[in-house]
Amino acid sequence: MFTTRPTLQGTFGMASSTHWLASQTAMAVLENGGNAFDAAVAAGFVLHVVEPHLNGPAGEVPIILAPADGPVRVLCGQGPAPAGASVAHYTSLGLDLVPGTGPLAAAVPGAFDAWMLLLRDHGSKSLEEVLRYAIGYAEHGHPAVERIGETVETVRELFETEWTSSAALYLPDGKAVAPGGLLRNRPLAATWRRLVAEATAGSVGREAQIDAARRIWREGFIGEALAGSAARPAMDTSGERHAGTLTGDDLAAFAATYEAPVTHEWRGWTVAKAGPWSQGPVLLQQLALLPEELPAYGSPEYVHLLIEGGKLAMADREAWYGDAAEVPLETLLSEEYNAARRTLIGERASYALRPGSPDDRVPRLGKHALAVATGDHGPDAPEASAPGAGEPTVARGPAGPLPEPWSGAVSEPRSGPPSGAVSEVAPEVDRRGATRGDTCHIDVVDRWGNLVSATPSGGWLQSNPVIPELGFPLGTRLQMAWLEEGLPNSLTPGRRPRTTLTPSLALREGVPVMAFGTPGGDQQDQWQLHFFLAVALRGAVRGGLDLQGAVDAPNWHHDSFPGSFFPRGMRPGSVTVESRIGERTVEDLRRRGHRVTVGGAWSEGRLCAVARDPETGVLSAAANPRGMQGYAVGR
Repeated sequence: MFTTRPTLQGTFGMASSTHWLASQTAMAVLENGGNAFDAAVAAGFVLHVVEPHLNGPAGEVPIILAPADGPVRVLCGQGPAPAGASVAHYTSLGLDLVPGTGPLAAAVPGAFDAWMLLLRDHGSKSLEEVLRYAIGYAEHGHPAVERIGETVETVRELFETEWTSSAALYLPDGKAVAPGGLLRNRPLAATWRRLVAEATAGSVGREAQIDAARRIWREGFIGEALAGSAARPAMDTSGERHAGTLTGDDLAAFAATYEAPVTHEWRGWTVAKAGPWSQGPVLLQQLALLPEELPAYGSPEYVHLLIEGGKLAMADREAWYGDAAEVPLETLLSEEYNAARRTLIGERASYALRPGSPDDRVPRLGKHALAVATGDHGPDAPEASAPGAGEPTVARGPAGPLPEPWSGAVSEPRSGPPSGAVSEVAPEVDRRGATRGDTCHIDVVDRWGNLVSATPSGGWLQSNPVIPELGFPLGTRLQMAWLEEGLPNSLTPGRRPRTTLTPSLALREGVPVMAFGTPGGDQQDQWQLHFFLAVALRGAVRGGLDLQGAVDAPNWHHDSFPGSFFPRGMRPGSVTVESRIGERTVEDLRRRGHRVTVGGAWSEGRLCAVARDPETGVLSAAANPRGMQGYAVGR
């Protein structure tokens, strides 16, 4: 079978990420005697430097790890809402949604502590050894991918008139970095150098130095700068300047935590995900909804089945997932519940948001979700504008801009028009910086059999003003919580806003064999389902899993649910497909009532994957060719 690249195979180590420099950094750590966890941490910090429009140190990261000598675990790097982040406080400011940018949208940053905990507990390298790669790229520069400059241009007016510290870093001499131009972040390099110096000066031993770095982040010079930035009012997507709620006490109280994964078994596979504080169980629900007999892989019937099952799972996400209430997860994944839900999938496309009633509980949808889900959404109704549906998740193909009728949305951020809606055609730039961000991903497997999958995001250069003494901004993850009491995802002090970040790990007959994931906001668990089924249902390559063939397979997504990102829109009945899916499938989906948008041939998904055959020890890896950025390396 022809693929864009080979599925890499070897026995020493493999890494796959959304940027080639991060993948090669991970490999360099492996070559230097590090394990998969050392490699993932080093690569994660490099991603902060080379994809600053997609993640940053003050963002968040869920990690799934499978140590060769221990159980699969989830490491939660999603920080909670600060103590002062109550619904009452935000509504007293005249808000009905958390702004999509600015200090009010900042949760307690979680990524740094999670990376440090992974390094301390499972790595072997020192703090200085894993940070030296990120320091080098920040100090000496790296060739900028084209989306960095494009992102900066979408928020140019905001940077120049309001967020001047961001302009100083990303618009030197008034110019955004050109594609391939050298981009430096010397303040960030100085931050990490000072962190290493302070952590190593007063502590003896690798683990003690890592713990010292964690304290400096929470309570030292970094924590002080983070809290100070949150306290300074800044322009956000509401059109007003607001101070945030994050304080030094919030930073000091947070620590990343381990937890057991949520799992589901399917045809000899076990898929492990983070809990319902993320959208991870959506992938498991989609698997649980599949019938015993599936239509032929890739057929119109198969695509329709997956779209409709995805709608039901995402409706349950809206009604039941979150950290602010008990989630009936056991029932949501049970065969009895899913057998009943399966009967709702008919021959026609559904335009309704249909959450279930696990344990006879009545689902509750928030006012905003109900508002965007109601109305005339039948196949003959005018197309909904869908502000904030999902995240921008579609990468331009190698040939450049996508042809009509594709709207032009891409996987990197675009800015919004003055109404706050996100334009998918010719986005206007407004001084409030109504932008959208995306995400990164990294998977690593080593010769000892350790596997790790991580999806870092948030803290985008366009999320908050750059903190000049640190070289990076706060994040905006609170925008995913609702400003309405009594919902599973209500904004609640001390509780995590539900995140779309959702790495995956798969076991075969109880043995970890594959780590995978993708950027893409709300679409992540749709694309991951399609990838996983392509691996599980299709043939092998050279005796192993056909990872690259599954990454390359034509992909699609729908937005038939309230989006997780400001301003939280929805497109009932929508399906966006890659043109490679074929005219027959497109015609069949339209006949069934789906509103189909045909995108570019290589426009959906940014998957990464690594695997290990437990019988032979052969390792493999693959990466997404879409967007000309992701890469896998190994030997």
